[in-house]
Amino acid sequence: MAERVIFHVDANSAFLSWSAAYRIKVLGEQTDLREIPSVVAGDKESRHSIILAKSTPAKKYGIKTGEPLFQALEKCSDLVVVPPDYHLYVEASRHFVAMLRQFSPVVEQYSIDEAWVDMTGTQRLFGDPRLAAEQMRKRIWEELGFTVNIGISSNKLLAKMAGDFEKPNKVHTLFPEEVPTKFWPLPVRDLFLVGAATERKLKLMGIYTIGDLAKADEKILKKRLGKHGQTIWHFANGRNADLVTPEPAENKGYSNSITTPSDVTNHTEGHQVLLSLCETVAMRMRKDGKCGSCISIHLRTNEFEHFSHQAVLHGATNITEEIFKAASRIFDEAWDGSVPLRQLGVQVTRLSQEPYQQFDLFSGMSPVQYEKKLRLDEAVDSLRDKYGEDIIRRAKFTQDPEGHMAGGLSKARRTGVTKPVPDEF
Repeated sequence: MAERVIFHVDANSAFLSWSAAYRIKVLGEQTDLREIPSVVAGDKESRHSIILAKSTPAKKYGIKTGEPLFQALEKCSDLVVVPPDYHLYVEASRHFVAMLRQFSPVVEQYSIDEAWVDMTGTQRLFGDPRLAAEQMRKRIWEELGFTVNIGISSNKLLAKMAGDFEKPNKVHTLFPEEVPTKFWPLPVRDLFLVGAATERKLKLMGIYTIGDLAKADEKILKKRLGKHGQTIWHFANGRNADLVTPEPAENKGYSNSITTPSDVTNHTEGHQVLLSLCETVAMRMRKDGKCGSCISIHLRTNEFEHFSHQAVLHGATNITEEIFKAASRIFDEAWDGSVPLRQLGVQVTRLSQEPYQQFDLFSGMSPVQYEKKLRLDEAVDSLRDKYGEDIIRRAKFTQDPEGHMAGGLSKARRTGVTKPVPDEF
């Protein structure tokens, strides 16, 4: 049986690259955003505007992805700021994945700008793995106008790690025999699924590199860090048996959050924000035919302290009003108003395909009333899908028409109402 050959393909600074490619290839602009200090970020006046992507020249000023835009502008006053265009990114991602499928039918999209490709058995078509990767990288640049990093290995984990070695526009290998020399010397924080909190715990155990973790006692790691400790120990040793699966995994939950333009200081303001989040969460659930019975709220104070609270309902629902009622009740229990909030989030889990309710004398709603609310929500969804989300809004948002459907998803991604992107992109 032939050894597995897995590629991990990652678009370099995707949002910026896709914006640059569109401006050059479609709009005919001469300036390449990738060659000047530039970033993709939101509205300058909004405090939750952060750097989503940066050019290499911007990186030289010390600008980092995820930092507030105002800090980036302090580092480089001539910084060119490009607004995000999610519809463009979705289209660019579609062309990107379609290109990968020309090399292999087994493609698993991991995020909007990266995917795994199972290239096992394609040597007669494209040559050895490195040669095939170079062909792939060249075609993506020539036909789509952006660069990628490609990691090559015999499993998904090592392929992903290889792709992160050096950027941009590179091809790297990390086969099992290369692990001791290429992989183990890296800082343990570089390992997939090792975050800042886990890194701190590992350093307290004297583990500083991936090699240190690979050679540590598995039983002690499991005792200290639970199942996660055992998982990252296997990762440090280059072990990963996951197959490249073309179909995306089913959602385990639906969530949305927002950093508010100003601090939330009372429950009325908090409920307003929660309602806008519940609108988008419930709409996505109905679109996918899902219901949920566990509602969670996630809060962050203006001092960046985070806490959450949840409750299990008597039944599963995807009705906006029901989710909002539960979220508001949980919010009131979790927050006493003493500390201002800067971020709120809503999540629905414990999903099922069908709604179910336990109706009783105290529920306040009959099966007929429940059915009417569901049909009303579906009618609203249909109108928003056809005419855009602003075609109808609740009366509570009369004074805030732009905020009636808030959160991480942009209008372009929720409704598709934006300028078309030509197929030649």
